[in-house]
Amino acid sequence: MTVPDKTKADFVETFEDLHTDENSLNGPLEPQQATCALINKIESGEHWYTALLDVINLWSVPYEEIDGVTYHYLIDGEAFNWLLLAQRLLDEILTIAPNNEIEKLLLYGIAPMDITEAEFARLIGGPKYRAHLNFQYGVTVEEVILLSAELELEKAGVLSNTGKEPPDVLAYQRVYGKSLAELQIIYATQTGIHIGKEISQNSFQRFIYWLSKYRLRNSEPARLASDTRKALSLISRMENHRKRRFT
Repeated sequence: MTVPDKTKADFVETFEDLHTDENSLNGPLEPQQATCALINKIESGEHWYTALLDVINLWSVPYEEIDGVTYHYLIDGEAFNWLLLAQRLLDEILTIAPNNEIEKLLLYGIAPMDITEAEFARLIGGPKYRAHLNFQYGVTVEEVILLSAELELEKAGVLSNTGKEPPDVLAYQRVYGKSLAELQIIYATQTGIHIGKEISQNSFQRFIYWLSKYRLRNSEPARLASDTRKALSLISRMENHRKRRFT
């Protein structure tokens, strides 16, 4: 789930260390350059989706603060949330791209055109694609592992036991062997980040990525494999439901 050292170095370099001329698409782009490049490519006739992926390839900033909120596109230098960056860029082109297509991409992960996984990887670039896979397994799959545990607890009827925490909270104990409160204390001790009652989705994803590493370090291999299989099976069912809904 971690990016090899050379790959990680290449990826961080792409995000932080390289600069380019404002009108160039031959090198990494700062935020304002990226916005201008995306608009120019779309107005020149390129489909907004491939233009978006091309600009994401050249994006050079791992996080931004916008209106007092920090957006971490790259978690721990390893896991790339490309849809969060896509949302940030697409906010700039709502007047020149179909809003219904943008909504499907951001809300349901449905692309406006069929491209292969290999083509997607080529468009966003190898380092970002590998970091995207880290996000998929370290955040997306981990969230579904928790969801699967929650559904099992609901099926077992834990709600009938008065005084107990709700299933979505008890799921942490089931998956990680510690309560949510205990995990939050360990997380704060190790990272210096304290989780309050109110938490943004971005901050929650950073916590989830940390949990995925915690689980890898502390779970038996057989349990790791079992939890992952359950999550992938649930993801497959959710994907099939989504396809039926939009076809």
